[in-house]
Amino acid sequence: MKKIPKASSSTAAKRKASRKAAPAARATPGPKHQAVQRDVAADARALTRRLKSRLAAAQARIADLEASADTDFLLGVLNRRGFERELRRSVAYIRRYRAGGALFVLDVDRLKPINDAFGHAAGDAMLKAIVAALSRQVRSSDLIGRLGGDEFALLLWNLTETDAKAKASALEEAIDRLTLTFRGRKITAGASIGVAILGPHADADAALEQADCAMYVRKAQRRGE
Repeated sequence: MKKIPKASSSTAAKRKASRKAAPAARATPGPKHQAVQRDVAADARALTRRLKSRLAAAQARIADLEASADTDFLLGVLNRRGFERELRRSVAYIRRYRAGGALFVLDVDRLKPINDAFGHAAGDAMLKAIVAALSRQVRSSDLIGRLGGDEFALLLWNLTETDAKAKASALEEAIDRLTLTFRGRKITAGASIGVAILGPHADADAALEQADCAMYVRKAQRRGE
């Protein structure tokens, strides 16, 4: 029987390489498989939208909580924490850019007698009226904060020392003129204001202390002490 000659080693290697190089046949997805892929993609997009919506809601909630943490719930102005934070930012700006401003510390006169005689609702009404009066006297770029109880602070930009003293007098006069009718009875208060000028070498804590001390000096002057 005649033997069939074996292929040479070079021919076998070429055939093997040819088999490796030939691309594997891929099955074309059928309609059912394509529908499943579309459903999966649609579900993924819907999930992404829901997650983005929840993230936006969470971020808005965080922003609201941060704002409420820095805001006096009764008067809608900055509380002590919020005002001191903004004061430090402002002082940093003043020091860097050699700007100027004035810090006012204001103490409401006769608020305790109002609370004692008419109740805290009357005192709250007076505080709201005082904040409204202050807001009418300052610019939107200025800051108003309640440091606590009957004590407030204001930061007004670009005032000279002379201007700041004149502004303090005008603010005192505006509050002295306030008259509220509470349950058929008229109530009045007043305010004593101390000022610290903010310049290129200002320090937030030192300015607050300076304005606070000046406020007590002014309060003694108004009492005639």
